[in-house]
Amino acid sequence: MTTSTEITLDDATLVARARDGDTNAYEQLVRRYQGPMYRLAMRMLASTGDAEDVVQEVFLTAWRRLGQLQEDAAFVGWLYRATTNRCLNVIRARKPVAEVELDEHAAVGSAGRPERAAETSAQLAALTDALALLTPEQRACWLLREVHGRSYQEIAQVLNTTATAARGRIARARAQLAEVMAPWK
Repeated sequence: MTTSTEITLDDATLVARARDGDTNAYEQLVRRYQGPMYRLAMRMLASTGDAEDVVQEVFLTAWRRLGQLQEDAAFVGWLYRATTNRCLNVIRARKPVAEVELDEHAAVGSAGRPERAAETSAQLAALTDALALLTPEQRACWLLREVHGRSYQEIAQVLNTTATAARGRIARARAQLAEVMAPWK
């Protein structure tokens, strides 16, 4: 059972407790970040099964390697890096043609308006297809910036590159996505 004081603990405190063997602290970290990591993996991989596998592997690996984390407050960046890298590995290992699945939460807010739900679904399908046309690195950069709100420096750290390179990838991704998505404006 969790108490209200545990819910408000910051990441660094929870990481320190988890490193000391507190499984409840680690469970709180998982609950806090599994949604964002899943959404990132889902958008990168366009497959619920692959996204679930990646997130499960990332959190299991993170638990095993907590002792290697140099700075407790760096946990979130570490998760983003691990999730992104795992997704890139899955993409590289795939066959050239991948099945595309839409996020089950794609048309939230359109309930009761079938025409709007259909349009939203079609737009999301077009965006998913457009994202698949980007290089895996461009897709990762764009998703980390536009969907997850990460800074250029954080993206550079996640992808082990420079902030300038991350900016360039995002700019190319934006241009390509704008061209593909132009009919939806």
